Amino acid sequence: MKTLIIGSKGFIGSHVLNYFKTMNLPVIGCDVVTEYDDSDYIQIDATNSDFHDVFKNNEIIHCINCSGAASVPLSLENPLKDFNLNTLNVFKILDAIRQYQPNCRFINLSSAAIYGNPDELPIKENSNFKPVSPYGLHKMQAEQICLEFYQFYQIKTCSLRIFSAYGEGLKKQLLWDLFQKFKNNDTIDLFGTGNETRDFIYIDDIVQATVCCLQSADFKGEAINIANGEELSIKTIANVFNHEFGANKNIFFNNQTKKGDPLNWKADITTLQKLGYKKTVSIETGIKKYIAWAKELH
Repeated sequence: MKTLIIGSKGFIGSHVLNYFKTMNLPVIGCDVVTEYDDSDYIQIDATNSDFHDVFKNNEIIHCINCSGAASVPLSLENPLKDFNLNTLNVFKILDAIRQYQPNCRFINLSSAAIYGNPDELPIKENSNFKPVSPYGLHKMQAEQICLEFYQFYQIKTCSLRIFSAYGEGLKKQLLWDLFQKFKNNDTIDLFGTGNETRDFIYIDDIVQATVCCLQSADFKGEAINIANGEELSIKTIANVFNHEFGANKNIFFNNQTKKGDPLNWKADITTLQKLGYKKTVSIETGIKKYIAWAKELH
C-alpha cells in the first residue's frame, strides 16, 4: 500500500514527495511531466486527465492532491483552464477512488483564497466564504466536491486551506518578485500600500502540517487552515528581505491593488495545533533560506 502524490513535480508536491522518500515510506509520484528514471512515477495526460488506471492498477492507501493551478491573475485570464485544473480534476480523482480504492484517504490542497476579504480576523474554518477571484471560487467548489464524496460515498476526504506559502522552489509571488527586483534595481517598487497582511508559512512547515493532518484528521469532508496564526504586513516582509539580502535599498509602494488580491489575512489554527502542528521556521530564517536558494540559481 502506497501514498500517491498527485502534482509531485510542483512546488508543494515535490517537497511532500521528498519527505516520504526521506522517511523511506512507500510513495508514488504523479504529474504531467515526463520522468524516465523513476519507476515509482505515473505520467498523466495534461490535455485529458484520466485517473482510472492510476487507482485501478495500484494499491493506494493515501492520496495527496497537490496538483492544479495556483495563480489568481491566470484564473482571471483563463477561468476555464483554472476550473479544469482546480475543480474538475478533483472530481475525476475522487470518482476513480470511489470505483477502485474506496478505502483510500484523500487530502486536497485548497487555499485561503476561498475566504476573500474576511469579515473578521483571525479567520476560522467556519468563516464566511467570499472569494474575490475565479481561483478562490474554484477552490471552494473543489472543497464542496470533497464533502460530496464523503457524504454520498463515504470516501474519506479532507481539504487543507493553505495560506501564504513560500520556500525554495517557488518561482513566483511576493518573494520571487522581491528577489528579481533586489537583484536588478536600487529602488524597489511594489504594489499596494505595504499595510496589506498575510499569514506566511514556510514549505517545511506545510509538509509537517500535511503529515499531521494525514495522521490525525477525521477525514469527514472537513477543511483545516494551514498557516501559523501570524499576521505580517507586506512592508514587514519587504524590510526583512532587505535585511537578509544584505542590501539597503529604497522600497516604495504604489498604493494600487491588484484585482483578485485580498487585503488582510490571519488564520485561526486551533484545529491544526490540536492535530500536533508546531511552527519550526521563523519568517527571518525562511526568507534567509529562500534568498540563499534563489542566489544559487543565478
